[in-house]
Amino acid sequence: MAKYLIHHHLARREHWDLRLEVEGVLKSWAVPKEPSPDPQVKRLAVMVEDHALEYGDFEGTIPEGQYGAGEVRIWDAGSYENLKPLPMAAALDQGQVELRLQGRRLQGNFALIRFKGKGKEKEWLFFKMKD
Repeated sequence: MAKYLIHHHLARREHWDLRLEVEGVLKSWAVPKEPSPDPQVKRLAVMVEDHALEYGDFEGTIPEGQYGAGEVRIWDAGSYENLKPLPMAAALDQGQVELRLQGRRLQGNFALIRFKGKGKEKEWLFFKMKD
């Protein structure tokens, strides 16, 4: 099991940052709306730069003038299990990830599916799968 967390980020635009521990870094996606435990609700998740593992524990204020300025709070945290037979990095490369989340708020099976098409490489859907 690896670590996952979701930061609630009150920056220029409010969003939630989904972070998955993969090969020594936090792979990260910005999710414009609060993640949902409802399988009917799918959320856009835009892949952003990787973060250091130490950033996972961060809560506080990023000062004005710095990238991501605003308040950051841990909205959810726990562990995840990769449900695919591939290593997580390979599943991410293929654009289809299935996870079992065990967090304070989110529990169960979730998916991250990358959009297809030119200019869509960073756009994914994040949603709860039917358990």
